[in-house]
Amino acid sequence: MTENGTAPTGDRAAARVDWVDYAKGICIVMVVMMHSVLGVELAAGKTGFMHVLVAFAKPFRMPDFFLISGLFLPLVIGRDWRLYLDRKVVHFAYFYVLWVTIQFAFKAPAFAAESSWTDVGYLYLESFIEPFGTLWFIYLLPIFFALIKLTRNVPPLLVWSIAALLETLRVATGWTVIDEFCARFVYIYSGYLFADYVFALSDRARRYPAYALAALAAWVLIEGSLVALGWSELRVVSLMLGLAGACAVITTGTLLARARWLDFIRFCGEHSIVIYLAFFLPMAASRTLLLKSGLIHDIGTVSLIVTIVGVVGALAIWRLALAAHAHFLFERPDTFWIAPRKPAVALQPAE
Repeated sequence: MTENGTAPTGDRAAARVDWVDYAKGICIVMVVMMHSVLGVELAAGKTGFMHVLVAFAKPFRMPDFFLISGLFLPLVIGRDWRLYLDRKVVHFAYFYVLWVTIQFAFKAPAFAAESSWTDVGYLYLESFIEPFGTLWFIYLLPIFFALIKLTRNVPPLLVWSIAALLETLRVATGWTVIDEFCARFVYIYSGYLFADYVFALSDRARRYPAYALAALAAWVLIEGSLVALGWSELRVVSLMLGLAGACAVITTGTLLARARWLDFIRFCGEHSIVIYLAFFLPMAASRTLLLKSGLIHDIGTVSLIVTIVGVVGALAIWRLALAAHAHFLFERPDTFWIAPRKPAVALQPAE
């Protein structure tokens, strides 16, 4: 690690990079916020002040998550296939299978009440073809990682150009895997292809914080204006906003890391996938409790509370699981490793 808290290219695999954790923390909080706010508003039949924040973050919320997931691929892309598949495919496949089963265990009674237990069984099997609920991100990551390695010897700019074209085509087949693949692959590939430029951007933001803040202010103005005007989802514009928003989150994460502020955000980033897997339960429970109780009438406030409970509750579930020795919920057991186990076995954000 260098003195300013960044990591030179050769060291990134060996040590955590502070701003990456901050950026991932921002992303996972925005993801929980989106599901919490939209869920509350759908159940209540009206919107609140949090809706504005969700709309503002929409153009860059998932693009940034995918871009950061690709940042460290240049360091591991040369691994032999067995090791690469273990870390990048089997790792996420294990957690998808486990947590889709857990989610079904909670939701199956409600599904059965609407149809039948036979239909529930079919729906469960279908979830291995059509990603279930919030878990589509975990489902797609192994596909992206495998494809990037398969296309390693293809001219990178050709791959990026095709990926960018797919994003602008607005593919809408109704199948999540195809639609989200076309919409998101360009971002994870951008993280992989332009990793050195991303780290250089972070280094400059850390070195010149005043200029970084000015750039962020300009971005907020442009992003907010395009969203308000309804232009943020136009072809090409959405791609530009996705990449610009990712750079903005990276810059914000760098400035927070430089000032060592909001350490809880960094902690969330370190355990972003833990939160992604478990937030559905505290989110749904708190939403139902608050709306049925009628204690709080402002929908925006309810949405904010549900968001906080979703994040904190997921971390609490993780800690309780470790305390109860149910490590398999967040740590892959030895049985499911196909390559030599790495020293740190706890579930961490993607390299």
